[in-house]
Amino acid sequence: MSAFNDIRDYVAIPRVLSVQLSPDGSRLVSIVQSLNPDGKSYGTALWEVPLDGPAGGEPFRLTRSAKGESAAVFTDAGDVLFTSARPDPTVKDAGEEVPALWLLPRAGGEARQVAARPGGIGAVRTAGDVVVFVSDVLDGEEAGDAERRKARKDAGISAILHESAAVRYWDHDLGPGRPRLFAARLGADRLEDVRELTPDAGNALRNAVFELTPDGARVVTTWRVELPRGEFRTDLVVIDLATGERRTLVTEEGQDFEGPLAISPDGARLACSRSRFTSMEVSARSELWIADLATGEGRAYAPDLFPSGVAWAPDSASVYVVADHQGRRPVFQVPLDGEVRRITADDAAYAQPDVTADGRFLYVVRSAVDLAPGPARIELATGEVTDLPSPAPRPEVRGTLTEVTATADDGQTVRGWLVLPEGASADDPAPFLLWIHGGPVASWNDWQWRWQSWIMAEHGYAVLLPDPCLSTGYGQHMIDRGWGDWGPRTQADLDAIVDVVLARDDIDSERIAAMGGSFGGYMANWLAGHTDRYRAIVTHASLWNLDQFAGTTDAAHYWQREFGAPGSDRYDRLSPHRSLDKITTPMLVIHGDKDYRVPIGEGLRLWWDLRRSEVDAKFLYFPDENHWILKPGNAVAWYETVLAFLAQHVLGEEWKRPDSVA
Repeated sequence: MSAFNDIRDYVAIPRVLSVQLSPDGSRLVSIVQSLNPDGKSYGTALWEVPLDGPAGGEPFRLTRSAKGESAAVFTDAGDVLFTSARPDPTVKDAGEEVPALWLLPRAGGEARQVAARPGGIGAVRTAGDVVVFVSDVLDGEEAGDAERRKARKDAGISAILHESAAVRYWDHDLGPGRPRLFAARLGADRLEDVRELTPDAGNALRNAVFELTPDGARVVTTWRVELPRGEFRTDLVVIDLATGERRTLVTEEGQDFEGPLAISPDGARLACSRSRFTSMEVSARSELWIADLATGEGRAYAPDLFPSGVAWAPDSASVYVVADHQGRRPVFQVPLDGEVRRITADDAAYAQPDVTADGRFLYVVRSAVDLAPGPARIELATGEVTDLPSPAPRPEVRGTLTEVTATADDGQTVRGWLVLPEGASADDPAPFLLWIHGGPVASWNDWQWRWQSWIMAEHGYAVLLPDPCLSTGYGQHMIDRGWGDWGPRTQADLDAIVDVVLARDDIDSERIAAMGGSFGGYMANWLAGHTDRYRAIVTHASLWNLDQFAGTTDAAHYWQREFGAPGSDRYDRLSPHRSLDKITTPMLVIHGDKDYRVPIGEGLRLWWDLRRSEVDAKFLYFPDENHWILKPGNAVAWYETVLAFLAQHVLGEEWKRPDSVA
């Protein structure tokens, strides 16, 4: 029996989230997510992974707690630092359960808490005996943070006064505290000499990415600079840990300098991503940027690569980059002086590169559309890839994965992946499902726990995962083609590749449906109003009224750069709600109430408009979910409802309300 047949079996599959290599290259630790004993939530734990492949033994679990563990990093001594909200048995009445910093000794034994803050501890970095971490602090002196938090709680106050544009992010409210950086030293039992580095940070460290120099003397961090009209720019600053002196290292008008961020082993340079400000005429573009750590002077490298992960070679002469490319995410070597070299030649997507001190191997998370994430080792001289024993055994998929291409009306090649179920043939053609990715600046190239095409294949559907305009990995022109022309240009690309797939004799060209989430949901709504070729459309976390969306999303500044100020004709031309009167296709609307990226108002407005127009539609509502559906039980309800809806309208079966929904 396949794990994709029963959704309850699928949500119970453990999942590798990360890998982290120790500085001496002797240990590899992975964070693994798995179903908690109650079956209602997920937890995380640290596992150790053998470095030498199957001959090195089996992975073994390092931590166990109800609260889980995350943010693991190694000290130079080989101990593991991690964050967890687990209770400290040595402290009575510890107060609020917020993540604290724990140390797991290399020699073995129990983990012990080494630092705690009233606002919790987030990301952590270490070099030598130096530790830098981020913590949330209420405005005012950090020493009085605990008292101010208690006073708010005792008074029943939840109000937050904002004076900048950012109010919430993704699925949580911002404030009342704001992130600050702290530095400390590893002591015998706890962190010592803990000191605040950024008392005046304000909102500058929201979602900050930071790294320590190898000597532990300085920290380089992203720094948000507030601009007029709700805009902001992201610079890089360097902070001297001994003096607290901060200076702007890299800044440029109209550019953001962001993660991934890495500092060369010799401490002379940094590598990051530089992303230009977009506008109605200027499309999104990110590129590898390498700068001198002393002067801040730098330049772009490998301009066609959008870096999603970077790691320096031990000799500091080149950078290993993972970046989307033609429906894959290979590893590339980018020399400071020389030609870019592709290291991996397979169809996989790589992430979180970590190079050994001798420069022989790169340890990564490896996945693909048909391969669940797991730890892997790449021999850099040859590109040979070895999958390591995984703490989360990969489920076997049933069916085949085929690459398909088409030529769009403007001559552009559009490619994608076609997932075919077992048994699809000319004698028994499979019903067809178009699944449109989000972003829109993104690509179908790796395993998707959230958008799992193999579940649909297990239930008989052929699934097309196309990369139309705005997709990454095809050069800047592919993004330029769709910029400011979301609906029409993207539909033309989708139509071209759908036509090619529907011409296959193993695909049923009559029983077809379309679906997507986020931008994919926008396109699902657009297709509903601009074609009647699909028997059913599923739209998740979707944009419906662009003018309404652009002022209520948590990233309003970003979207209004492309669409202009409210009132721009681009909103009217590209908003799906303008074609409501043309929608006849049955639709399943799905939305989470905690979605701040595409606020619930989009789903409610779409649902009301469909009901008012008497379109055959259903609304699957999640009061406790965000942009995605993450809780195991809710994921079961999501898939079972989608499958029941498709069975009704695509396969012609009688509607059967799933037991998993009320």
